[in-house]
Amino acid sequence: MAFGAFDNAGAGQPMAEINTTPLVDVMLVLLVIFIITAPLFHQAVPVDLPRVDANRLDDRPQVVSVAIDASGAIFVDGLASERSELPARLAAVAGGQPELHLRADRGTRYERVTEVLAEAQRAGLVRIAFETAPPP
Repeated sequence: MAFGAFDNAGAGQPMAEINTTPLVDVMLVLLVIFIITAPLFHQAVPVDLPRVDANRLDDRPQVVSVAIDASGAIFVDGLASERSELPARLAAVAGGQPELHLRADRGTRYERVTEVLAEAQRAGLVRIAFETAPPP
């Protein structure tokens, strides 16, 4: 028994044996649970799909690229655009809910970037991404 005798002959000395039976019982229960649940991980149903020649759909969203250089000049899809032309150009492409990819030079004033973001919001563009370069 794990408690030892009731006499005082061994009093004061720690018990040096470990009862491993509960540990073995827990491990066996976990093993049985794993064996039962392992086949459930593979839930695919084998289906013989038909063979059809079809063109793959292009799911890529429309992207509008806006770049701002260090001097504050704005380029929409690579073409230079004046500040006054920006609302009209963004409104023209906003109908299909495109993504706006904004690239701004490191030296660009924050004010210019916020102006472009405000114009994009007014035009109805809600998906905006900031393009950055990875560190060297």
